[in-house]
Amino acid sequence: MSLSRKDLDVLKPEVNRAVQKFLGFSETTLVTAAINCVDKGYDKRKTRDKLSAILDEKQAAKFTDKLFDVVDDFSSSSRKKSRKRKEERGFTDDDASSDTKKKRKFEDSAPVTIPEPGQPSPGQLTADKIKEMMANAQKMIQERKAQIQATIPQIRAATLSVPPGASSTLADTMARTARLQQQIASATQEMQLRNAIPKVVTATSKPAPVILDDEGRTIDASTGEAITLAHHMPTLKANIRAKRREEFKQNLAEKLPEEVTAEAQFFDNRVSLKSATRTRRLFKFHDAGKFQQVAQRMRTKAQLEKLQQDIAQAAKKTGIASAAKLATIQPKHEIHEGEIPDVEWWDSVIMRGVSYNDMYNDEAEILVDKLEGITFLVEHPAQMKPPAEPEKVVPIPVILTKQERKKLRRQNRTEAQKDVTEKIRLGLMPPPEPKVRMANLMRVLGTEAVQDPTKIEAHVRAQMAKRQKLHEETNAARKLTPDQRREKKLKKIREDTSLGIDVAVYRIKNLSHPSKKFKVEQNCIQLLMTGFVVLYKDCNVVAVEGGPKQQKKFRRLMMHRIKWEEDKANKDDVSDDEDDDDSDKRNKCHLVWTGQVKHRSFGDIKFKACPTETFAREQFKKHGVQHYWDLAFSGAILEAAGEEVI
Repeated sequence: MSLSRKDLDVLKPEVNRAVQKFLGFSETTLVTAAINCVDKGYDKRKTRDKLSAILDEKQAAKFTDKLFDVVDDFSSSSRKKSRKRKEERGFTDDDASSDTKKKRKFEDSAPVTIPEPGQPSPGQLTADKIKEMMANAQKMIQERKAQIQATIPQIRAATLSVPPGASSTLADTMARTARLQQQIASATQEMQLRNAIPKVVTATSKPAPVILDDEGRTIDASTGEAITLAHHMPTLKANIRAKRREEFKQNLAEKLPEEVTAEAQFFDNRVSLKSATRTRRLFKFHDAGKFQQVAQRMRTKAQLEKLQQDIAQAAKKTGIASAAKLATIQPKHEIHEGEIPDVEWWDSVIMRGVSYNDMYNDEAEILVDKLEGITFLVEHPAQMKPPAEPEKVVPIPVILTKQERKKLRRQNRTEAQKDVTEKIRLGLMPPPEPKVRMANLMRVLGTEAVQDPTKIEAHVRAQMAKRQKLHEETNAARKLTPDQRREKKLKKIREDTSLGIDVAVYRIKNLSHPSKKFKVEQNCIQLLMTGFVVLYKDCNVVAVEGGPKQQKKFRRLMMHRIKWEEDKANKDDVSDDEDDDDSDKRNKCHLVWTGQVKHRSFGDIKFKACPTETFAREQFKKHGVQHYWDLAFSGAILEAAGEEVI
């Protein structure tokens, strides 16, 4: 389906019309993509995949079929036009193919003469110039022969004039003379070949007849001279590559053993070489009984999981699971089996690294000085000042009913109107203009409205516009600026926390959903609260600090507004068959503890992902409130064990 660039330019308007008919409007992107698919020769499946990036799958399939119909119609019409054009010229495809074959046969059979480098082509040489070149070449050959003939007598004379006592070196001289004669003969032959003028073959209408002699050489049948035929050079890339491979194999076979040995010294057998030929793909059959073994392992794993669930249910009923999990949050000491520690971990807080035996002397009296913070003295707690009362007494607002608010507003407006009336009577301010509208125009103005209605209507409308403008200016002057509006909003939220800080600790089973994390963080920032959030598996702790009103709004957010059980990730984990465990796996939020402290422990709210329980406790310990984590984590353990958290 690949077309030329000219055909693609002609095809593009037809594709554009097809797109406009298919979509109802023109789309340049779709036309360009379709033309590219046609240009690259894609089939229907690949074209549909390429167009799926612009259209949906159904539309891409329909448009692909329509596109191929347009291309097929265009191809058939173009072939008809070319055939008709040839018929008008009186030239058919059969004639063209026969002429082409004859031309190729003549070109292959006709000998081609390759001129020497730097010489003009044979077709450009004249007959006189050719004769002159041949005469010069023959003259040079004759001169060279004369020089060689002149040197031969001198060599012979030198050979014969050997002294009688030098008979031992006569054989060497004769051998040297024979070598010189051989060199002269080879030089003469080389000169003849170098100065020979290649035979100019003039182009004839028909190829010259040739025959083969006894030695297999090509000879011209008319002249009897040897002809050198041009070798056929491959033009296809596949044939060229095949010829190069043959030459490479021939050169590799002709390599000397020393070269092969030298290459083998630097060859690493550990490096795998990819073969040039593609390996055949064979079937890979599974061993007998492989899938039976896989099924057996799956059944064994299912039985083991069921057994573990039964053991967990039994432990939950007996209470062993909760006790074992609570023991995991106690301080961990390496105690071997059967070993009795010198000091228990609960006594090590007040004992200074001594054992129970060291606590008693010979008179069996307690060594009080070895205990941390325990003496014979009675310690009285320090007297602290009572919390200071607020300097400014906040009055309790009186809540009025709707009728009382309307009555109070009416009385205030009446008093203000009386003041304006008294000022007008005393002449302190001019009386206001009559408030004229289009509805009371005739009643207020009377005969003036009848005399010139157009003028009176314009005056009334101008007065109405003036009142409207005054009203808008008054509202704009009374309107708060953005800074004042922001400060008013913050004033409602901000609370006085100088006498105490309210703290609330929440525990959530899963806080991985980004939407819920965003709500917790943004509400804490908007309510001007401080806090810290620790993300741990099945125990996410949120601790926030603020005033009473702030805590009330945040508690409503955590306990009612956010629907924790609607987390999609948690719903997918719960199957329909597990109705009994549905309540345990559903995401929940628990209020672990709420109270009041003197100072804030946290800054702006931050989230911290903790991989282990110890690391999570360390985060709260940095702020001096590790008991928040202990309360929340123990509640999570008891909940996982199936016991009610108090």
